[in-house]
Amino acid sequence: MAMPANKRSTMTLYSNSTCPSSHKVRIVLAEKGVTAEIINVSLDKKPEELWAINPDGTVPTLVDRELILYESNIILEYLDERFPHPPLMPVYPVGRAKLRLMMFRVEKDWYGLMRMILSGTVASEVSNAKKELREGLLSVLPLFEGDAYFLNDDFSLIDCCLAPLLWRLSYLGIDLGAKGKAIYAYGERLFSRNAFKASLTENEEEMRKVT
Repeated sequence: MAMPANKRSTMTLYSNSTCPSSHKVRIVLAEKGVTAEIINVSLDKKPEELWAINPDGTVPTLVDRELILYESNIILEYLDERFPHPPLMPVYPVGRAKLRLMMFRVEKDWYGLMRMILSGTVASEVSNAKKELREGLLSVLPLFEGDAYFLNDDFSLIDCCLAPLLWRLSYLGIDLGAKGKAIYAYGERLFSRNAFKASLTENEEEMRKVT
């Protein structure tokens, strides 16, 4: 008989092997060197124990002793505070606020478009979403230039949010062309990190083989 999730002695992450929001949590776990039990959830048949702890049945869902969290950006910040080394948030309040705002915009705008592309059934809507996502990335091109990472020389939570999106661009059928050179270069810096490599599922590895 399966042990109730909130009675497990180790941290547990309910994840999906292709879900970008699950992916960014796995990146943070790997960056922090945190060992967690990762339970791969089929979105077509979610386990009863997930529904029992999360009324929406969504992934990612994190269980840490009696704590249950199921919104990806909240999970990211919790992990950064729970395991403070290496830090993935700026030290000062202004910098932290700016990073939170950027994480919110990426989730609301770009992740929203990505989900539309992945789950869309109307060809025109999918095409428009691809165009909007491509134009959105290119519209902030200067933000990808100059620093080693996004708006910073230090790797942070916003990079953990952007990495799954950029990893999936070719899979989504989006080509930034020559204009996106700086974005592609930034993406390769993220993909070369050991933690990013460790975060990938087999299904995610296959995404980059799609041409």
